[in-house]
Amino acid sequence: MITSDDIVKQYVATEARVDLKRDKYALEEGYISEQSSPWVPFVPNVFIKHLTFDVRSSSAANVLWVQEGGTLGRHRHRGPVSGYVIEGSWRYLEYDWVGRPGDFIRESPGRSHTLYSEQGMKTMFWLNGPLEFLDEEDRVMETVDVFWFIDHYESYCEQNGLEINKSLYL
Repeated sequence: MITSDDIVKQYVATEARVDLKRDKYALEEGYISEQSSPWVPFVPNVFIKHLTFDVRSSSAANVLWVQEGGTLGRHRHRGPVSGYVIEGSWRYLEYDWVGRPGDFIRESPGRSHTLYSEQGMKTMFWLNGPLEFLDEEDRVMETVDVFWFIDHYESYCEQNGLEINKSLYL
């Protein structure tokens, strides 16, 4: 007969084995300080602070800083996007809501929109998959994905004599 003590011992032994596998294969915990990633110019009045690049899932996290009157051209995402407004406010020209500090934004793949901030904003975004910038006739002008973000970050660091922060990479 199996006792509850036997079950607990088996559970503890299993957890110990799992912990060993985790320690062998898992990446170390990550920590990105405010100073460890620069604000990289993107388009006029728009900057990106890259937080992480995950090539395994084609995802990236960043803080988008749009200065007063700045806009991020019309684009669509090919994967889901989540955003959390840190400061300021912004909206998509195509929708009637305005994101303000503390607001959470969830975007579905395939929707087209144009980000605009009248007074400036900072929002943390988690992007999954590529996004496509579109012209007035819905033709793709540029595709931006995790590899584009990596190149954006590394090129800026190299041009400005900054050390590339390897802790940004998963």
